[in-house]
Amino acid sequence: MILVTGGAGYIGSHVCVALLDAGFDVVAIDNLSNSNRVSLERVQFICGRSLVFRHADIRNEELIYDVLRTCGVTAVIHLAGLKAVGDSTVQPMTYYENNVLGTMRLVSAMKRANVKALIFSSSATVYGIPKYLPLDEKHPLRPTNPYGRTKLTIEEMLTDLYRSDDSWRISNFRYFNPVGAHESGLIGEDPLGTPNNLLPFVAQVAIGRQEKLRILGNDYDTPDGTCIRDFIHVVDLAAGHLSALRQPRHPGLLTVNLGTGSGTSVLDVVRTFEEASGRSIPYEIGERRVGDVAACYADPTFAKVALGWMSARSLQQMCADHWRWQLQNPNGYGDSEFSKIRERSRYLRRHS
Repeated sequence: MILVTGGAGYIGSHVCVALLDAGFDVVAIDNLSNSNRVSLERVQFICGRSLVFRHADIRNEELIYDVLRTCGVTAVIHLAGLKAVGDSTVQPMTYYENNVLGTMRLVSAMKRANVKALIFSSSATVYGIPKYLPLDEKHPLRPTNPYGRTKLTIEEMLTDLYRSDDSWRISNFRYFNPVGAHESGLIGEDPLGTPNNLLPFVAQVAIGRQEKLRILGNDYDTPDGTCIRDFIHVVDLAAGHLSALRQPRHPGLLTVNLGTGSGTSVLDVVRTFEEASGRSIPYEIGERRVGDVAACYADPTFAKVALGWMSARSLQQMCADHWRWQLQNPNGYGDSEFSKIRERSRYLRRHS
């Protein structure tokens, strides 16, 4: 049994699909503060298999311990945490409490339950302002915002844990920019309120929920003046976690970039999404956002060496899959269209 914290979230739901499809049993926990339990109903529909869900917060150590013990958990994929860079500068203590203290409580529960396999969702924000590109795992770590500092603090904490007890098996996965959605269009990114990330905002402009995109700066030292980022399909990202679970020679402590190795500008994303959706994306240019860097993209070489993993899906597919999700779910998980899909599927099974 694999425990997925933050299992009802954007990345968590796709990781649950990957695990169930690979034959693993799954227990997902989530406090539903920034997610929707409907996502896990759809995960089970996609896979034709059930999972266990517990409404829980990772800061509740006793509850986590009970889940680990009663469900027979053998490994944990830790995806729960707050993740908005801008919010972290306004509410830094909230981020440290949720991300750092929450992870401490989770690890304490794991230690008590003798579950010592952990995959941690870290972030490329730990690198800060790039001194060179592409970013490899040896790049200096100098995060420029509280969110990134919480991720680095957790990485350092897990490193100290391993050094104190080398029976642990820990993977720190430094995500770049997950986008896209499952090819079914049934699960995807459904941000509460105004999206903080580029692609969900672009998709909401295309569907009519937002009037226009505001591009934060076009005077960067890049070919078109807009920021360059490494966008990775969320399904490829989920596959990276499977690679770690299946790696028989996994060292005790592993830190790996999960990215494509290619940088794409904001304007390139807008143009590609316009092609995928067949809709125009109006935009305006605003001022730079504090803390943004001109370019940031991964060197994914070590992931291929250590895990046998590499990304497979193009930016075109990321945009097409994200648009399919948005088109089928114009208001996210609040839509009732899934009920129609489920009932239609049941009808076809009864009459096949």
